[in-house]
Amino acid sequence: MTRSLLLLALVALPMTSFASSFAGTSAGSASGASSASSGSSSGDDKVLLQARDDAAAFVASNGDIRGARLQAALVQLRQSDVEARSASDLQLAKALLAR
Repeated sequence: MTRSLLLLALVALPMTSFASSFAGTSAGSASGASSASSGSSSGDDKVLLQARDDAAAFVASNGDIRGARLQAALVQLRQSDVEARSASDLQLAKALLAR
């Protein structure tokens, strides 16, 4: 009897954590959609954070290695910041790494 209860508990435990993680995931996506529509900069920050590796390669290679994520970040920076429009790609990549 004890053995069957232990087995049942071991089987049921992962299912409860799966259900809670599913609820957290669906709630997170709903809140993410609302923050994106409210003008939040979290999407912008994500683009810049994802570009750090590309920026490091770009700076280390003196501009020879240019990744797609860095390119997206450069576009984002120039669209959102007037001063960034006059900066070189290398200057912006260095500034991105300094953040």
